[in-house]
Amino acid sequence: MTMTRIHHLLDTQRAVRPDAIALIDHDGSRHSYGQFAEAVDWMSADLAARGLVAGDRLLIVAENCAAIAGLILAASRLDAVGVPVNARMTDHELRRIAGHTDARLTVFLSNASPQAASHAAAADAAPWPTPLGTVAIAGPHGRATPEPVAPGPDQPAVILYTTGSTGTPKGVMLSHGNLLFGGQTSAQMRGMTHEDLIVGVLPITHVFGLTSMTIASLVAGASLWLFPRFSAVAVLDTLEAGASVLPAVPQMHALIMEEAAARGIDRLSTGRLRYVSSGAAPLDPDWKRRAEAFYGVALQNGYGLTETTAGVTLTTNPPGVPDVSVGPALPGVDLRLRNIGSDGVGEIQTRGPHVMPGYFRNPAATAAAFDDEGFLCTGDLGRFDEAGNLHVAGRARELIIRGGFNVYPPEVEAALNDHPRVIQTAVIGRKVEGGNEEVLAFCQTDDPASVTEADLRLHVAARLSAYKRPARIIVTTALPTSPNGKILKQQLIETFRHALDIQEDHP
Repeated sequence: MTMTRIHHLLDTQRAVRPDAIALIDHDGSRHSYGQFAEAVDWMSADLAARGLVAGDRLLIVAENCAAIAGLILAASRLDAVGVPVNARMTDHELRRIAGHTDARLTVFLSNASPQAASHAAAADAAPWPTPLGTVAIAGPHGRATPEPVAPGPDQPAVILYTTGSTGTPKGVMLSHGNLLFGGQTSAQMRGMTHEDLIVGVLPITHVFGLTSMTIASLVAGASLWLFPRFSAVAVLDTLEAGASVLPAVPQMHALIMEEAAARGIDRLSTGRLRYVSSGAAPLDPDWKRRAEAFYGVALQNGYGLTETTAGVTLTTNPPGVPDVSVGPALPGVDLRLRNIGSDGVGEIQTRGPHVMPGYFRNPAATAAAFDDEGFLCTGDLGRFDEAGNLHVAGRARELIIRGGFNVYPPEVEAALNDHPRVIQTAVIGRKVEGGNEEVLAFCQTDDPASVTEADLRLHVAARLSAYKRPARIIVTTALPTSPNGKILKQQLIETFRHALDIQEDHP
């Protein structure tokens, strides 16, 4: 079969292993590839009967469950576009995206998410019994206008809205070709097969969970165990039950090891786990060593963003290698730096079959994202080492300039994360008088009484130059995070206003 649509992956698995388990749902129910494909057939037929046509958008308000995967594939069968959004959005955020998406139908996965149920009630959505659970559906919305449909793999398959966007929502269109390339590359680089059981804790509403977890699982014919939300308790139980692949972010790994320590476990005992990956945040050598000692396998790191269908680079290191880079470019991916400074740091740019065709109904933003050679200008900063591995220095807009020197937050975060009592750290800059910036650090620990700001200052004094050391270090038990575990740096000042002694604004 010629693969031009993502549902072709499911058709292939139905043909070769219909009785193999495709999904373990949030409620423990199991769906074979044959059953899952039949459910997708049913969903696509019912959506078509409700008015969904080629070029339409299907808005899916969800947390992880079998139905979100089924709906994305059902939209693919109809040449419609799936728009998965996280149900934990506020009503205001959801209305803003719904208005921009111009969807024909909206499905709320109320069976797996109390927040989706709340949104469904507000929208007066009707119950919709499906083979993958009873959910809720609203529409058809008469304002919807179909987009033109392309005959090949360049047709958009999904639209993902970027985390933390402000003003007009920015919807990243990812084509069927993007997702097929990303899923096939992810499965190949991770050595995934039909014998794997993958921990499905990354949100499918985000690109890492959609591509490197869900689509890659379909490529390999593996089994995917889905969890609506991250729970260190549930993930550790799943690993001990025989899961073999764990894609996650550093914050999740830290909390899993914290839960294991609470159980008196210093090393995972199962022999099934063979691949652990990390992404979305930098690593430091000591933390990486501890994680590899706990899991008993190498911790692989990578770099990507929504606009690149998750993957740009990935490491393939054996255990014990101190490399904390994000690795070399993936096969078929062009990668370069531009505007390189004296420290070797420049803007990361990339081109290839992983790069989005553009932003939905936003030609100006699309044009601004690419240079004249077709390279995506990521806005991220990085450098190459002698082996050709990429080291991400941070976002260009997060660069801190202190006393005329450049301070890269990941370097400061790595130094603080090296402390044994620190789970994770976020570093930002704050403007001060004279146009200078000060460095602020926010460190999460399981017990604030076990480490003080003075302890951490002493810790970084031997690891960082004076101009890189934080002016303030706030110790806390929790940092504001998005549903996929990424720290929301834009919320740090407001969240810790009292600890920073910032006075309330008055009109």
